[in-house]
Amino acid sequence: MDYNLLADLLLPDIDKTPEYFEEKYPVRPLKEGARVTRFAPSPTGYLHLGGLFGALTDILTAKATDGISMLRIEDTDKKREIGEGVSAILDGFSAFGLEFDEGVTADGEKGDYGPYTQSQRVEIYQTIAKQLIREGKAYPCFCTSDELSELRSRQGAPFGGYYGKWAKCRDLSYEEIKKNIDDGKPWVLRFRSEGNEENKVFFDDIIRGKIEMPENVIDEVLLKSDGIPTYHFAHVCDDHFMRTTHVIRGEEWISSTPKHIALFRACGYRLPKYAHTPQVMKIDEDDGTKRKLSKRKDPEAAVSYFVEEGFPKEALIEYLMTLLNSNFEDWRRANKDADVFSFPFNLKKMSSSGCLFDMAKLNDISKNIISVMTADTVLKRVLDWAEKYDGEFYSVLSADKQKARAIFNIDRENPKPRKDISKWSEVPSYLEYFYDEIYTPDYTLPQNIAPADAKAILEEYMKV
Repeated sequence: MDYNLLADLLLPDIDKTPEYFEEKYPVRPLKEGARVTRFAPSPTGYLHLGGLFGALTDILTAKATDGISMLRIEDTDKKREIGEGVSAILDGFSAFGLEFDEGVTADGEKGDYGPYTQSQRVEIYQTIAKQLIREGKAYPCFCTSDELSELRSRQGAPFGGYYGKWAKCRDLSYEEIKKNIDDGKPWVLRFRSEGNEENKVFFDDIIRGKIEMPENVIDEVLLKSDGIPTYHFAHVCDDHFMRTTHVIRGEEWISSTPKHIALFRACGYRLPKYAHTPQVMKIDEDDGTKRKLSKRKDPEAAVSYFVEEGFPKEALIEYLMTLLNSNFEDWRRANKDADVFSFPFNLKKMSSSGCLFDMAKLNDISKNIISVMTADTVLKRVLDWAEKYDGEFYSVLSADKQKARAIFNIDRENPKPRKDISKWSEVPSYLEYFYDEIYTPDYTLPQNIAPADAKAILEEYMKV
């Protein structure tokens, strides 16, 4: 078959070559050893705690090596995309102070390797797909959904997939292909896998060590019938042209790695390093077993939960750091005032088993962090939270900020501050006994008094 003729038949509007994009996105001028990472969520729902965990891993890995971290939005699955999906992701990162060096932001995109939204990169994917057709590595498949269902029933369980003798359209002639297109039959573009079921593929996972798996044999779909790429193909092209050096992702992607390796090699791209992170788990209250955080069962699975509850951004990040590297707590004891992002993060120190989320420990960390905040900081943080989530309390607290500040200054800013607040949503009940008396026109708390004096005055007034 004349594959050049086939390529022009299938993708006639693509006139660029892979070389064009190689020049447009050159190898990054970074120092040796600098790591380029990407966090690549799909806008199909809220930002999951596991997503924040993964994004933090990407950012820390890049910072530790003077590299680059990117936020890429993988929006090729339009059926599952929700309207506010991207803003939900960005809001989650903003709430906890995570910032990428490049990629999608609330104000647009930043960086020289964009667009960073996959739906805006279709020309790139189709250009590489056309090259694969020219090289005989991809072919059109005209199988209908009914034909694929019939194939599944003949293969039985578990469904083996579209490959080898089961790949009905793999060896169609040019004439058959052209007739199908002339007849208006829809098609997808499939990868012509050269894998063998008897062979193994090996790769070194930075976290888990050497992994051995069966070689990919599936003729994966590269382009869907609308010309939009599948995730598997799009991310291979993106990681190459964005010059990603380290693909850090959840352990659920381990099973897909052989097909990704096959696609990297077919395209002639250098393989990135892989690091598959553990899942964030919790103890099930029903049976005491460990399980993955569930979007359906666990409110804390959503990052927005921690925003609404009023956990300080520093507290959640500090807690996640204890899950990421086992030596973080020792480092923190020796570097009490250091910025968390100055921690010498190391992927090899991550556990390969599931991380157990412990709300009690998060509360303790949060209490410690809040206890050393100034009264002014606490007042501002509480007001910011209450304005959005508790309007009545906001009105009470803002009626006389000087009195409110004095209350927050009780046993604060001293060598042994009180540690009785773990999140801003606890403050209304913590202060409720002050409401009626403190916020009255005829009561005035002296200004500029010491914390101990304020405590004594308030306790005497309240008969505590």
